[in-house]
Amino acid sequence: MRMSDAFPTSKLPLVDGDLLAAVDLGSNSFHMVVSRYVLGQLRTVDRLRETVRMAEGLDRRGGLAPEVRQRALECLARFGQRIRDIPPQRVRAIATNTVRRLAVPQAFLMPAETALGHAIEVVAGREEARLIYLGVAHAQPARPGELRLVIDIGGGSTECIIGSGFEAIERESLQAGCVATTRRFFESGKLSRKKWKEALTEVTAEFQQFAGTYRALGWNEVLGASGTNKAIGDICAAMKLTKGAVTAEALPVLRDRLLQADRIDAIDLPGLSSERRPVIAGGVLVLEAAFTALGIKRMAVSKAAMREGVLYDMLGRGGADDPRDASVAALMQRYGIDDGQARRVEATALRLFQQVSQAWQLDADDSLMLQRAARLHELGLAIAHSQYHVHGAYVVENSDIAGFSQQQQRFLAALVRTHRRGIPKSAFDALPDRLLPSARRLAVLLRLAVLLHRAHEADPIPQLEIRADGNNLILVVSRRWLDARPLVRADLEGEPEDIAGLGVVLKFEAI
Repeated sequence: MRMSDAFPTSKLPLVDGDLLAAVDLGSNSFHMVVSRYVLGQLRTVDRLRETVRMAEGLDRRGGLAPEVRQRALECLARFGQRIRDIPPQRVRAIATNTVRRLAVPQAFLMPAETALGHAIEVVAGREEARLIYLGVAHAQPARPGELRLVIDIGGGSTECIIGSGFEAIERESLQAGCVATTRRFFESGKLSRKKWKEALTEVTAEFQQFAGTYRALGWNEVLGASGTNKAIGDICAAMKLTKGAVTAEALPVLRDRLLQADRIDAIDLPGLSSERRPVIAGGVLVLEAAFTALGIKRMAVSKAAMREGVLYDMLGRGGADDPRDASVAALMQRYGIDDGQARRVEATALRLFQQVSQAWQLDADDSLMLQRAARLHELGLAIAHSQYHVHGAYVVENSDIAGFSQQQQRFLAALVRTHRRGIPKSAFDALPDRLLPSARRLAVLLRLAVLLHRAHEADPIPQLEIRADGNNLILVVSRRWLDARPLVRADLEGEPEDIAGLGVVLKFEAI
């Protein structure tokens, strides 16, 4: 058995009747969907939605208005009551654009996680796009070989994805959602055709950044996801312009009807709810810009959105279809990482992990993160040997890596940053407090594994024992093996001083 198989994955074996839940902290609405796993399929058993309008409370400095913050926490407390009895491994809560833009996200996330009773992941725009596409693709499977364009207009951002099957090929995220765009161009509440034309020019220019690439790739159909697109489709149907789709002919008619009002609160569109009225202008503006820039003729409305994608992503996590493993493999290939060395370090790190996991309260998720960090620890060598751990950490933290939340990327980056040399005091500053103990301890294990394989030798280490008692760690290696490697011995003798920066007292014995 390979060492990487010595631990179970974070994916709990699913049996018929098990419940899974996905929570979407959108910039306009918070959504939760609870599904039951039956015969390999997901069946929705409950949905909750509340209009929170997080983006409405975001100021230019990245602060959040107290009343909006309170509104969000109260909503999450209600959601948390519904999923209180679902195991944490089967719940994923995802925060999007507004939380990404907070100056101090943890000031919101800590009470938000307490209210919900579960950890909350913040995802980058392109990861949000991948999850949106996954939800749409599962709800409405495409014909084999066909490409589809998916557009999701949220409260704070708009995601555009071209995909085939269940794979997102192109992903883009724009800072233009229904709430944010309404505030940006119509903050006074006044509407005019002149202002609309100016705003449309600006937003269309943002779509033009990738329109050429998308048009060149092409697509067979267009689907719109989430509430804004559904609301616009409903209005088109109520105006008898279409049967629920949005077309290039219907959209200008809808827009002209909207602009008959001189103020947002006076908008009168058939099929428009009072809840959606305050943000519909921004949503229609963004969709018109997308149609113009991309040359869209017709868009059908999807039954699914990101929350469904999160559920299906959970089914693949920890198994053969875990997108994070594919992403790590792609990074290894792109940066020319020495696969043999990465696997040696991985095996030894997991060998150490197995011996201390119980004493250090490390779980299967921790083993997976250690495994991925071991595979990526030499990534920075493709940039420069000097300070390569710093270069590697920067790439890991700032790249778009499919399947990873921002917290997970920062976690990996911290392990890569601290796998050699001194430990900077700021190395773990970007991590929430709940992740700090495991991050520091995994960093210790990765450092030791890298040190023991300094010579890049293929020969296995014959004897390797490690014992943990609180923050005290004793490493036992073969004296004969160590005597033949004076460089490793020298490194081990100096390691206790460096590793103290991780809060661990290290001793080593040669027997």
